[in-house]
Parts: sequence; structure tokens; C-alpha cells
Amino acid sequence: MTAPALELRKTPLNSTHRAMGGRMVEFGGWDMPVQYPAGTVAEHLRTRTAAGLFDVSHMGEIDVRGGEAIPFINRLVSNDATKLIDDQAQYSALTTPDGTVIDDLLVYRFREDHLLLVVNAGTTDKDWEWIKSHHQREGVELRNASSEYCQLALQGPQAITILQQLTDLPLAEIKYYHFHQGQVDGVRSIVSRTGYTGEDGFEVYAAPDKAEQL
Repeated sequence: MTAPALELRKTPLNSTHRAMGGRMVEFGGWDMPVQYPAGTVAEHLRTRTAAGLFDVSHMGEIDVRGGEAIPFINRLVSNDATKLIDDQAQYSALTTPDGTVIDDLLVYRFREDHLLLVVNAGTTDKDWEWIKSHHQREGVELRNASSEYCQLALQGPQAITILQQLTDLPLAEIKYYHFHQGQVDGVRSIVSRTGYTGEDGFEVYAAPDKAEQL
């Protein structure tokens, strides 16, 4: 007897992708668009010359709070989280004690006692279990907050011009791998500037029920 197929997870914009003709595929347990009718070459060139908008709401978010948040995370990742200042992000890797990599991730510092880890979609559950398993008696509160966020990434040389029309945040003042909190089109958001496509770009995090408004 064949086991029933697992139901794929869907981002808040799943119906929008389908309405726009996105070709949907399974990716890390999620139903995601791999391309649109214009084709991948056109999408690539658009992002390189103007801007492309990506739904990356499938990424995982793990909230870490408490007076020992930074020492705790520093035991688990390869980069030095003590070097972060408020409103700064850092690329790092979640590693084993032997130095092998479990996942790559971003570490966001809101305050000394509040970090947010952004991990990959296909490994969110595994990362969460690994992090929880290393929680000893530190003064740290952990929460898998993945269901509390949608994430849209506007990437490309015109990203700042496009996004600035929707927010009063001074986007030009946000340095590479830094972030601000504020309103985007009336929606409370976190706006970061990591530009993971290789182009300048911004990532907007908000509540999932606000995805259609962004």
C-alpha cells in the first residue's frame, strides 16, 4: 500500500503565484513557483537591470531572547555574534562541535538580549530541534516563530527607488547587512539589506496575513 503524499506547505501568496501563471514545484516541503510565463532568462535580466520581487516566506525564523542570548548562539554558530551591534545582521553557519555545517543562516540583532535567526526552509525543523537540544540552563527563551512571518525580497538596482515609495524609512541610510523597523505600505515590517542575489536589495518581513498588502 502506497503511503499518502505529504501535503505541501504554502506561503501566504500561494494563490497569487498561481493566478499569475507561476509554475509550481515542490521545494523543501513547500509549494513554490519556479518560474513565470516570461521565462527564467527574462526574470534574471529584469532583476539585474531593474528589480525582481521574490516570495521567500518559506524561510524559517527562530526567536532567541534573554540575557544570555548572544553567548548561547555563539556556542552554535561559526561567526562571532558578539561583534554585532543593534539593527545589524550577520551571515553565519550552524555547526556541530566537530565543525561540520548543519545549515547556513542569518543572525539578526535587535538588542543584546534579542536575536532572530533566519534559516533555510527545508531545514527549519531540523535546525529548530538542534538548537533546542543545546539549550541547557542559559537564561534564554527560544521560539520557533516561522509561522509569524512572511518575507518578500525586492532585489536589483532599482529596488531602493521602488521600495522608498512605500515607506518613510530612510532606506539609503540602511547599510549592507543592517536593518530598520517601520511601516511599509502601512504594514509594520522589518526591512533588511542583505542583497543575497548579488544585486543591492531589501528584504521585508511582516505578519503573514499582511502579505497581500505589501
